[in-house]
Amino acid sequence: MDDPPPVTGSRPGPGSFARAWAKAVSGTSYLPVTQEQLEMFLQGLTERLAAALRAEPFDPRVGHQVGIDLVTAHIASAEGLGRTIEVIQLRLLHDLGLVAEEVEDRMARLLATVATGYARALRDRTLDAQESLRRAAMVARAQAERALRDSEARFRHQATHDPLTDLPNRTLFTERLAAAIHGPGHADHRVGLCFLDLDRFKVVNDSLGHHVGDLLLVSVARRLREAVGGHLVARLGGDEFVILVERTRCTDDVVRVAEAALRAIDRPALVDGHELTVSASVGIVERPVAGTTPSDLMRAADSTLHWAKAAGGARWELFDADRNQQELARYALSAAIPTALERGEFYLDYQPLTSLRDGTMVGVEALVRWRHPELGELRPDRFIGLAEETGLIVPLGGWVLADAAREAENWPAGGRPAAPFVSVNLAVRQVHRPGLVRQVLQVLERTGLPPERLQLEITESAMMSTTGEPVHALRALADMGVRIAIDDFGTGYSNLAYLRDLPVTELKIAGNFVAGLRGCPSDPKTRTDERILASLVSLAHALDLTVTVEGVETAAQADRLRAIGCDAAQGWHFGRPGPTGQILDRLDRERQAAPLFIPR
Repeated sequence: MDDPPPVTGSRPGPGSFARAWAKAVSGTSYLPVTQEQLEMFLQGLTERLAAALRAEPFDPRVGHQVGIDLVTAHIASAEGLGRTIEVIQLRLLHDLGLVAEEVEDRMARLLATVATGYARALRDRTLDAQESLRRAAMVARAQAERALRDSEARFRHQATHDPLTDLPNRTLFTERLAAAIHGPGHADHRVGLCFLDLDRFKVVNDSLGHHVGDLLLVSVARRLREAVGGHLVARLGGDEFVILVERTRCTDDVVRVAEAALRAIDRPALVDGHELTVSASVGIVERPVAGTTPSDLMRAADSTLHWAKAAGGARWELFDADRNQQELARYALSAAIPTALERGEFYLDYQPLTSLRDGTMVGVEALVRWRHPELGELRPDRFIGLAEETGLIVPLGGWVLADAAREAENWPAGGRPAAPFVSVNLAVRQVHRPGLVRQVLQVLERTGLPPERLQLEITESAMMSTTGEPVHALRALADMGVRIAIDDFGTGYSNLAYLRDLPVTELKIAGNFVAGLRGCPSDPKTRTDERILASLVSLAHALDLTVTVEGVETAAQADRLRAIGCDAAQGWHFGRPGPTGQILDRLDRERQAAPLFIPR
């Protein structure tokens, strides 16, 4: 800083000192004021200092307050204090026109109090700033912790709730179910589940779009929440919902919940301008928590839901352990079919088709058997239905066709001009499967069996119409010379149109009609069955079809069928199913027999 001017001559005054003071402290701290405002502020402090130096008695505490005011005005740094002391010491007395010797002691004491006030104010300011920082840090930490908790809660909600319906999802449901079963003190509790699935929900999605389907799911979720009270309702995915009923007293508690849910869903819903009516199927399981697990309960509920849907839907079904065991056994049996084919566990028996005119064997029906390694010999009624349900009937039926043709090719003519034909049943899936003609042709070529010695039996249900690829396939097979028979005629749709339009060779009349022929000829029921059979035979012959009647067990039945005009018969009276050796023995006896006797 420049030296102060000499004390002689004119004196600058407080304003000049304030400008010098402002210039000295500028840049030592951040000052949120203009230079002019700073000079005015420091001029006020200068006047207070001047008054203190002249005052009687002298009060040095004025300097203490000046130091505080400097810090308050943000002149708050060690450099700012140093320049303030320097400028006051060098210029103040001169600019005020005071004689240094007279006020030297007062100036020293005043500077000391300015420094003390400044230092204390700066210390308090620093402490206040630190406290403010500490409090700000605490507030920020609290806010961060609260935000973290809120964020975790949001993430937890998102992770455990369905985004569409805001219902608990599979994750939260599984947690609640596990807690209901394994929670402390729950060993003597009971628990129930209602596993719910909307009936024909796919129709809504396909016809009205997924947007409407989603809105319908939201509506269903809201209704379920309202209908079942405090019980947990969760959406597992798609149109599947589950209701957890804790601490049940008996099965009726869960049944009431299921019925309330069904009533809630059954009400028409207005969705995006569409009035929709939907129903649901519910599987119910209720049991003690002891000895069960969440996965056991879910499997049981899922199985029971399938029972409800298979029964037509819009209903609930209650889990039954015996039925479930049967279902599991059926599933295990169906799952074993592919392996059984590979291991050669299936084999064929053949049942004769006998002419009612001369008693010769005109053909045989191939009947598949299963030599199960654990269950023993299984008849077709134990596994054919399973194979049809799962689609495994296609490879199994293909094996039956190929093996029957292979064995039949070696059969001699016996007592007839031609060897008997072999009749093989075709399931609905086989009839409707592309490539049937090629498959049959390959079998005939590989085995050498003449086409006319192969008969394919189809059920009425396999031919719901007389158009389309299945009909073209049957016509192509008939053109090759393969015989086509309608099996169990009279028990299905009995649509006479396919008798006119399909290349049918033979009708096989179901044994239901033959059972009535056991009675007395004068019995009205017996006469009715005879009239029905006579009408069917007459119809078939009018269409140039042969007629074979199934289920013939007595000579009396055979005599009546012969009188009616049936061409052939099949049943225990003419021979039980047996291996190919039994057929060869029968053909050998026919060849040697003379005259030929008709079994009675």
